[in-house]
Amino acid sequence: MRLFCVSICVLFALTAPAAALDRTLSRQVLVEINLARSQPAAYAAFLREFRDRFRGSSYLLPGDTIRVRTSEGVKAVDEAIRFLARQKKLPPLSWSDGLAAAAADLAQEQGRSGDTGHVGRKSRGMRERIEQHGQWESSIAENIGYGPEDPRNMVMQLIVDDGVPGRGHRKNIFGTAFKVAGVACGSHARFKSMCVIDFAGGFRE
Repeated sequence: MRLFCVSICVLFALTAPAAALDRTLSRQVLVEINLARSQPAAYAAFLREFRDRFRGSSYLLPGDTIRVRTSEGVKAVDEAIRFLARQKKLPPLSWSDGLAAAAADLAQEQGRSGDTGHVGRKSRGMRERIEQHGQWESSIAENIGYGPEDPRNMVMQLIVDDGVPGRGHRKNIFGTAFKVAGVACGSHARFKSMCVIDFAGGFRE
């Protein structure tokens, strides 16, 4: 059995209301992930549009007034575009209620506390949370994104993986070992919004 665990943080802070899960956004994030998996070359076009929003090492999303600073600037975006151009099409991931529940445990806790990372004060680590909701098969992994409130921007952030050595989030999204996933998105006390995505080779609730 294999476990993979990576996390992501954004270099800006915003205020947010009390933690609340957004089930519509959660489902839409998995739709976006599956679009990237099944049509990677076409998904690269979204990153090309995103690239145009950069001024130096920062970018501004539509409707926002605060620029987001990055570590690598357009270099990471260009590298992600090249990756998508080479990436083979993959089958979509199926939704797992059990994995979504495990993701929700951390999203709700961090949404209130403003914490980041994979280990919750009460919900504990990724494996412990997942195993509270069922039995996983083959391998598991977890992505956490903070900041974007739009599903496409959230998934693009994870694919670009700015400042993350090894591009672990991207590897999880395009992992051939994973067949199912669960997502929980909601408000975050420091970064406005967050999404937790739990992946597995299989899962039995």
